[in-house]
Amino acid sequence: LHVAILASVLSLIIYWIIRDRYRVRNLNGKHVFITGCDTGLGNSLAKWLDKKGFCVIAACATEKGSQELRCCSSLSLKTVNLNLADSNSIARAVVFVTEQTAGKGLFGLVSNAEGTAPVGPTDWLRIEDFHSVLDVSLLGLIEITLKFLPLLKKAEGRVVNLINAKGLVAFVGGGYSLSKWGMEAFSDTLRIEMQHFGVKVSIVEHGFFKAEEVNSDIIEKYLFKLWNRLTSETRDSYGEKYLVE
Repeated sequence: LHVAILASVLSLIIYWIIRDRYRVRNLNGKHVFITGCDTGLGNSLAKWLDKKGFCVIAACATEKGSQELRCCSSLSLKTVNLNLADSNSIARAVVFVTEQTAGKGLFGLVSNAEGTAPVGPTDWLRIEDFHSVLDVSLLGLIEITLKFLPLLKKAEGRVVNLINAKGLVAFVGGGYSLSKWGMEAFSDTLRIEMQHFGVKVSIVEHGFFKAEEVNSDIIEKYLFKLWNRLTSETRDSYGEKYLVE
């Protein structure tokens, strides 16, 4: 029994030593850029990293989101408006971050974007419904990552892609799951390629957060909107009972 206890204690000590080797030191002057900071996980992470002493640059989709975040953060936290579906907006954000980092490079890029999510049977959807999700949650995140790679390589930084695990289960039609699986593949490829430059690439698969709980009323509204725009032929093939069941 005593040997087992001693072995457990030694295992914990070894674990703590190894863990502490990977703890980031000297946080001052390390810049981290985070997308999707208006609400939810991105917002909470920006505040937490700011309190830890990082130089946080938070990207928000709205000016209201930027103002509210600045009001409850330190003066070192900066915000920038960002529309991930707009290449010009991405380019402006990259210029802003380049100026803020002042030649130091970018220590961290945290990608967090959900996009809009029309859900329903696949043949109820149009190609623009897929674009509304993929242009933000996949192509937009890929584009901004590509634009930041020079800064990340300069600082031997890291890319952290936050992926909601519910999107890894294809239970409904639309671009949501496509975007999550796409980011998984992009991250895995980038991780291998960036090892040569000392850039780490990680995926964090998270679950539901209280701030991100799905509103059943919104889903129902989407379904009825999709149903009402269907041709009569498609509606007849499903039948009125399909929608209410």
